[in-house]
Amino acid sequence: MPVTPFPAPRSLTTTPGGAALDAPVHVTADPDLPPQGYRLRTGPEGVTVDHRDALGLRYALGTLDQLRAGHDYTATGYDISDHPDFPVRGFLLDISRDRVPTRRTLARWIEILALARFTQLELYGEHTYAFRDHRDVWQDASPLTAEDLRWLDARCAAAGIELVANQNTFGHMERFLRHPRHAHRAENPEGFERGGVHRPPSTLEPTDDNAAFATALVAEAAREVRSRRLNIGADEPFELGRGRSAERVAEQGVGEVYFSFVTRLMAPWLEAGYTVEFWADVFAKHPELMDRVPPGAVPVVWQYDGPRLLSEVIDGDTPEARTWQRLGADLDNLREGFRSRGKLLSEAGVPFWVAPGASNWNSLLGRIDNAVDNMLDAAETGRENAAQGFLLTSWGDHGHWDAPSVAYGPVVFGGAVSWSLEANRDLDIAAVLDDHVLLDEARLTGGVLMRLGRVHRDLGVPLLNGSPIARALFPDPAVPLPALPAPEALDRVAVTLAACRDDLAAADPVAADGDVVRRELHHAVALAQFALDVLRARAAVTADAGSVPDADAIDPATARRLLRRIEPLLAEQRACWLLRSRPGGLDDSIRELDQLRHQLTAAAHA
Repeated sequence: MPVTPFPAPRSLTTTPGGAALDAPVHVTADPDLPPQGYRLRTGPEGVTVDHRDALGLRYALGTLDQLRAGHDYTATGYDISDHPDFPVRGFLLDISRDRVPTRRTLARWIEILALARFTQLELYGEHTYAFRDHRDVWQDASPLTAEDLRWLDARCAAAGIELVANQNTFGHMERFLRHPRHAHRAENPEGFERGGVHRPPSTLEPTDDNAAFATALVAEAAREVRSRRLNIGADEPFELGRGRSAERVAEQGVGEVYFSFVTRLMAPWLEAGYTVEFWADVFAKHPELMDRVPPGAVPVVWQYDGPRLLSEVIDGDTPEARTWQRLGADLDNLREGFRSRGKLLSEAGVPFWVAPGASNWNSLLGRIDNAVDNMLDAAETGRENAAQGFLLTSWGDHGHWDAPSVAYGPVVFGGAVSWSLEANRDLDIAAVLDDHVLLDEARLTGGVLMRLGRVHRDLGVPLLNGSPIARALFPDPAVPLPALPAPEALDRVAVTLAACRDDLAAADPVAADGDVVRRELHHAVALAQFALDVLRARAAVTADAGSVPDADAIDPATARRLLRRIEPLLAEQRACWLLRSRPGGLDDSIRELDQLRHQLTAAAHA
């Protein structure tokens, strides 16, 4: 049977009669092909490769390797023409909440990214780089060092991937501002209120001194890699205008103050010839600023829920939608997906990228259907509006409790649809995982990942940016669970989890991390089963109509039983973490379970 390589090419035809396994490969550079494009032909006369550039040659030879692995290679001739939809196809991995990957884990990511034809890797940073003058900030984080970045840069280059420095520079600076010597840099040194919850300071005051401070952080990482591109982040400065910059914001407007500071952050890099990525949040409410994007700067439009879920939550005016509205989310803008901002930037003539999410965070098991919908929306909008880049993001909210393998499916799909949307829209993700990533001849592990990734839907409580399982384990007063799953939904999910556990026992992934994947997914199932029992216990409590009882309302006997299960789960969480990640950050991540533990303790002694 003819082989369909991964990613599926935009043009593939077969004829009877193939090439010998040892047939010579005749390679020709063809400047008329699209960038990164190639044409590969095999048959009785041999193998020919026409390619535009080095990446085109790499992808052609990778495709040839997959064809040769097919049992019918010598009996089938192939004619394949291929090139990408997006010139830049990037993957962003959060290493600041709280997982810092080991070198072995980073090497594994490079293998998968190269397979999926990503051209760029970014490691999202806040405090997890060993900055020369900031040991107090990173000393407990097992940070990446300059040597780590140089090693990773070399590994990426060898795989046809560009390592791009990524350092946030405006919001999300909590890990610096918590230290007394940096407290003066905060917009609100005493913290701020959001969603009825007091938060520690997270936003830099937009001053020249802070711009120089942030630029120096970026420079330390950027000088260790060869790329002439970098990402300064600059998203979600929640406190801007609510503290020391309040007077300026009142006079000039929040958009003007924000963009003035971001422009200062970009300036030295643009002058040095760098391309500078930054998050495009500001344009949702301040489209008038689009005309001021300087040449060389690339706004990146992010969106982390797909159109179907957004419609379900927002159009119904649900309690979940009202919760996010109270947090300041622009629901009208979210409802449009990538289209509103993408179209505006395109019409303004501003080069931009799209950034969907892998939906691994705030979920424990993933949300694969949402990830697919989100990536399809990004790819469609990006193609319609001539976006030059597609940046898939994998965040680590609430301590990055999800296993790294939960993101494998979204990564292979994201790589495929950013390469060729129409050829890969209906990609069999489970098959790609089993055949190319996990090497599971039993063909079970990929299916387990897909079924686990749909559990959030089966619970029947649609949420933005998370799953009921994660909210059960990591309750956040600002984002409460709007409703409890019905008992029959809990029963159905319990059956799914048990079946996945059984399939994992029979699976045989022989990839280098295959045993790790099985163990971490076994543990993810156990955590999810625990979360289901927490939800059951809460549902058993009689509550006022329309309210959802907290875990501290659980009856004492049940609370004590649940408490006894926590320590073994935490022990296995620590063990699985250390198979993939450095020890720094582990204690902080484990503490994310403290609120649930405290609620159960209070209930146990009621």
